[in-house]
Amino acid sequence: MSMSDSDSSSHASSSEYKTFRQISRDRLLQEMLRSAKTGDSKSTWKVLIMDKVTVKVMSCSCKMADITDEGVSLVEDLYRRRQPLPSMDAIYFIQPLRENVVMFLSDMSGRVPLYKKAYVFFSSPIPKELVNLIKNDTSVLPRIGALREMNLEYFAMDSQGFVTDNERALEELYGENMQNTRQHEACLDVMATRIATVFASLRELPYVRYHAAKVDESIETTFRDLIPTKLAASVWNCITKYKSSIPHFPQSETCELLILDRSVDHIAPVIHEWTYDAMCHDLLNLDGNKYVHEVPSKSGGEPEKKEVLLEDHDPVWLELRHAHIADASERLHDKMTNFVSKNKAAQMQSRVGGELSTRDLQKMVQALPQYNEQMDKLSLHVEIAGKINRLIRELGLRDLGQLEQDLVFGDAGSKELINFLRLKQDASPENKLRLMMIYACVYPEKFEGDKGTKLMQLAKLSPDDMNAVNNLKLFEGASDNKKNSLAGFSLKFDAQKRKHAARKDRTGEEEETWALSRFYPVIEELIEKVSKGELPKNEYACMNEPNPSTTITSNRSLPSASARTSQAPVAAAHSMRSRRTATWARPRGSDDGYSSDSVLRHASSDFKRMGQRIFVFIIGGATRSELRVCHKLTAKLKREVVLGSSSLDDPPEFITKMKMLTKELSVDDLHI
Repeated sequence: MSMSDSDSSSHASSSEYKTFRQISRDRLLQEMLRSAKTGDSKSTWKVLIMDKVTVKVMSCSCKMADITDEGVSLVEDLYRRRQPLPSMDAIYFIQPLRENVVMFLSDMSGRVPLYKKAYVFFSSPIPKELVNLIKNDTSVLPRIGALREMNLEYFAMDSQGFVTDNERALEELYGENMQNTRQHEACLDVMATRIATVFASLRELPYVRYHAAKVDESIETTFRDLIPTKLAASVWNCITKYKSSIPHFPQSETCELLILDRSVDHIAPVIHEWTYDAMCHDLLNLDGNKYVHEVPSKSGGEPEKKEVLLEDHDPVWLELRHAHIADASERLHDKMTNFVSKNKAAQMQSRVGGELSTRDLQKMVQALPQYNEQMDKLSLHVEIAGKINRLIRELGLRDLGQLEQDLVFGDAGSKELINFLRLKQDASPENKLRLMMIYACVYPEKFEGDKGTKLMQLAKLSPDDMNAVNNLKLFEGASDNKKNSLAGFSLKFDAQKRKHAARKDRTGEEEETWALSRFYPVIEELIEKVSKGELPKNEYACMNEPNPSTTITSNRSLPSASARTSQAPVAAAHSMRSRRTATWARPRGSDDGYSSDSVLRHASSDFKRMGQRIFVFIIGGATRSELRVCHKLTAKLKREVVLGSSSLDDPPEFITKMKMLTKELSVDDLHI
């Protein structure tokens, strides 16, 4: 019986660099499921038993086919009534909670246990009292084949992103009713435990940096000010324990972790992001990553509904997800054109004459049954892009998006906003709300007294919508300038040049090809500063501050072959792309209309020579634009950038949460 974490390491002497999600998947499949194939059990099937948290952990990293390949024939819920299978072994992957341990002991005790042998893996460190509870049950002890701490309790929702699944973090930590200290502490404890398991899984010891509270003797420091500090301290406390308890855990720092909260950037969660991925989740009302569409019936009857997942296994999605919607639409048209041009039957049909639209080409390809698989994927994305472009026209998003970005960059103000509200009275309530939230971030002084109320009345916002705008004030404590009543959401990087600008232009650094692609999240600049070792120490403190003589080198020094790539490419990095898209996932030789599969090969090969990882964790929810930036900077900096957060929120979800900060509602009560 082993109580130790497994000995694998992301720094193992292997020629192949493994990404964050690959390591998570390998640990679950190989260290946990495969390790149960010992002795006589190698040829037998097993039962996998999980609780509501660990089943989500598993499903984020592995598919059912992966689990079956490791000898699992049945997946069960710990709290559902289960059929006794006394001839089979069971693998328990559960949280170290008393109720879970009691349920496990109940399964395996008595004369005839539910299963022959139990291999037990805990998702995070198990308290000593629960270990003793297991050891004291002498009837169960001989039936335990393994007892280990997997220390893997995060949800890998992207190849370079994870969430801790604290969906109510904004409400619990920043809400107006903040008397429940126990609730705050519980939220931060769960978050810290799950973040720490990321570093336990990857065998990484981070410099733990965090957005520090501004010290001002004339102003009282609030609980909200200290949230990043408290979380950083809890994470560091957990990681310190791993240092001494996990075999082969590094004893010196191997990566960077920067802990922020949502106050660092209020604009990113509500502004329209014009990439394919963000537009899908913003406009199409997806269920997670699930898209439902109609396909022709094979029997010739009514069209059938089909569910597809927009995920990494789809090479077309992988190539286009971070592309501007206009770029994605162009590329899809080119792919469909090339696909048709290489098929003789299609060429004969196209001789009717004239240039064909993408829709015409789609219909033509649908007539070629021998190319069903290729057609299905291309046709799916042509349909999605078409829907998005139609919604952009119907909702007038181009004009709205232009005003949003002009406000953010200081090129528009009250006059332009009022003109828009008067001329575009048919704009949707949600879009007007998002516009007002952006305006409040850039022009906080316009919301002093009753001025803000008059503007919101002009926009015809409902009381709930007004709450969402006014609740931005709850983040003011994290601002560098609390003396301004609303400066908590005024991010003025270039105040002297432009009085009202929440972003400075980066056009000198990167050529912008597509309209409405000027906007970038604040974390883009912060990550670049982390990489260069240039984070201002008065704003971003460190739990384990390195020696001053080694500060610069520790931030830039990179292991093995990566050391040569960390500094030399910096000067040339700005020419790596002509658009603000993730070009590491864009094959240049794609001329057959369907060679997007090569993206999967290129994406992994680009990781082979990487520097130290950079982790960014945002308390209160991250956005798809921030996730995109992490992919982009991974290519630019030659360092894998991993984004973590309490949740991944699309604009409607974030707005719902903002409304709930001052209202006793459940999430289901609000529909935007």
